[in-house]
Amino acid sequence: MHLKTTKCNSYCLVATPVDHETFSRPQIREQFEALFRAFDPGTSFQFFKSFRRVRINFTDVLAAAEARVKLHKSEFNGKEMRLYFAQSVHIGSPRLEPPKPEKQFLISPPASPPVGWAQSQDAMPVVNYDLLCAVSKLGPGEQYELHTGTTNTPSVIVHVCEDDSSDDEDETAESSKRMRPKIIQTRRPDYVPSVNQ
Repeated sequence: MHLKTTKCNSYCLVATPVDHETFSRPQIREQFEALFRAFDPGTSFQFFKSFRRVRINFTDVLAAAEARVKLHKSEFNGKEMRLYFAQSVHIGSPRLEPPKPEKQFLISPPASPPVGWAQSQDAMPVVNYDLLCAVSKLGPGEQYELHTGTTNTPSVIVHVCEDDSSDDEDETAESSKRMRPKIIQTRRPDYVPSVNQ
């Protein structure tokens, strides 16, 4: 595990929260920069509008410390400004390192099976001859009770469909007419106005 270290940069200050006008109006920006250039004429600025912060880079450590002491919690453009020394965070080594070897089994399966592993044989399918015999005895138009009902359980009865393949065309036409029930359309409810105008 990498250690997180924080170093204080004594050449840089961070001003927060900075008024929005400092970012949009050049006159106010010049006034803001003049506050810090009084301590060090070589001061440079980095404006971060979305964070409402300004990074102030000094060329001298003493000038940065003096500006922080005198301007911390001072008012600028009607708002209190706070100054902090910038910190740089360093986490571990500068390069990204691969994960430890003992943890790599979680990333992907092993390339080869473990020692002593053998593939299991599939079991033979079970054929229930009693069931096949009972199904072969079923005839069209007959009913068969598979399970007799008790006081606690219902009975299970199988109704076998009649064979549709008959030689007589008239019988098939009549049977198809009988099998197709007419779908009656649902009647539309009577219209009742809910709002009287």
